[in-house]
Amino acid sequence: MCTSIIEIARAEGMAKRGDDWFPLAQAVVAYDHARHAPLGDVITLDFLNTGLDPGARAAVELSLESARELRAALDRAIAAADFEETEVRGKGAVPSLVRAA
Repeated sequence: MCTSIIEIARAEGMAKRGDDWFPLAQAVVAYDHARHAPLGDVITLDFLNTGLDPGARAAVELSLESARELRAALDRAIAAADFEETEVRGKGAVPSLVRAA
């Protein structure tokens, strides 16, 4: 039975198909029957650009456990990147107020 679990997010970046890269427009995350992986239900990540031809997509089917591990890895990488941007590079850091004497 289909789960109808689908989330769609804006995606800014690039994806690769064959030897060519294409710009992304959205990412679709779904939980449903595997179409290609030899698994039951899977988390599907589908990165696409609907403004291009139908082949402008990159898809992955993951077991639920693999998807959890990927989410944890993304959380760690995002936290480290946020620290890098704000603390190391100073982007987004709030400038201190200076009083004139």
